[in-house]
Amino acid sequence: MVVPCSLSCTAAEKDVASEGTMKGKVYAGYQGWFGTPGDGSGAGFEHYRVRHKGGPTFEPGYSAIDLWPDLSEFDEDEKYPTPFKHADGSTAYVFSSAKAKTVDRHFKWMKDYGIDGVFLQRFIATLKSNHKRKHRDRVFANVRASADKHGREWAIMYDLSGVDNDDIRKYLVNDFKQQVDANDPRKSSNYIRHNGKPVVAVWGVGFGDDRDYDLTTCLEIVRFLKNDPVYGDNAVMLGVPYYWRIGERDAVDDPLLNTIIKEADIISPWSVGRYKKPSVAEKRIAEQVRGDLESTNETDTAYLPVIFPGFSWQNLQKSRGVDADLASIPRLGGEFLWAQASTARQAGAEMVYIAMFDEMDEGTAIMKCTNDPPVGKSNFLTYDGLPSDHYLWLSGQIGRLFRGELRADAPMPKRND
Repeated sequence: MVVPCSLSCTAAEKDVASEGTMKGKVYAGYQGWFGTPGDGSGAGFEHYRVRHKGGPTFEPGYSAIDLWPDLSEFDEDEKYPTPFKHADGSTAYVFSSAKAKTVDRHFKWMKDYGIDGVFLQRFIATLKSNHKRKHRDRVFANVRASADKHGREWAIMYDLSGVDNDDIRKYLVNDFKQQVDANDPRKSSNYIRHNGKPVVAVWGVGFGDDRDYDLTTCLEIVRFLKNDPVYGDNAVMLGVPYYWRIGERDAVDDPLLNTIIKEADIISPWSVGRYKKPSVAEKRIAEQVRGDLESTNETDTAYLPVIFPGFSWQNLQKSRGVDADLASIPRLGGEFLWAQASTARQAGAEMVYIAMFDEMDEGTAIMKCTNDPPVGKSNFLTYDGLPSDHYLWLSGQIGRLFRGELRADAPMPKRND
């Protein structure tokens, strides 16, 4: 049995949402997008598989994930067999996000280790497909129930990736209206609130890559979520480019982006992949976060920096015919994640978002992943012999950092601190 934080379990011992503020908290992104044959979703090996010869394939040599989940605590009805094998010849199993018991287990881990809550990723592109929407709706219900049960916060994060202007207007707006009309999630006692208002996040505003939607539509959505007489009065959080303030590199150079940001309540610049070493992260975060905070403080906009434990997408890129290193951004036993958290805190950040809780595709997961992954034609990342709960534990320590229980410049705690 694992032992959570030993010095302080403040966030684990109470219903964290009762305060109505995001300050002093550590959140994670929750993809909830994994499916398996036999889970009732009809999705097959969703987000485990890749396309091969025109069809979806999940077998040795063809995998979308670089980390393999640790299922040692899971019940038999939560484990789904795969064609992969461990070194001892035993079948390798995976989980499904459609399984209520598994999502509940994830939220129990959040409580055990002191992670305050999650932003549930809701991809607009998946809402266009009936069977994918059915799967996402099941995950939505699972997350709401488990968050309430374990006293963790949660909120909807709409992701605009892969859609156009018409899709955003049709599917985002209609989906939000349907959720509110059916069983308003904002009425949940554990729904994330900022300054007393329920938070609705929209990710993907202002990026400079080729996207099929524009900033005018993004502004419409912000104003709908804030001002609609029936569905409005929300605190809107925007996932924006890391260099939003200067309009360079990953961000569009368009004054409309700053207009949108000024109308938002919270912004969260996307940092994943923007640095690869602790020393570079510390320098860049110190400069970027201080500058961002100076700008957002002028407009009374809250600021939620993003940190990540490392990065790896060798298997996913291999399926696209692209070579990529395993652990292209090394975790360094947690030092990389801690350096980001500590520097952001020293720069004045009051809350933080960890990308991600369950993202095995790009190797950023903090949940329990195994040091004994399958062997064979696919390579998998491990936690380098550290306990499978190491990054959950460390995320809880980051919560202590942002609650002021540790000095902002404290070195990464040892497990027995």
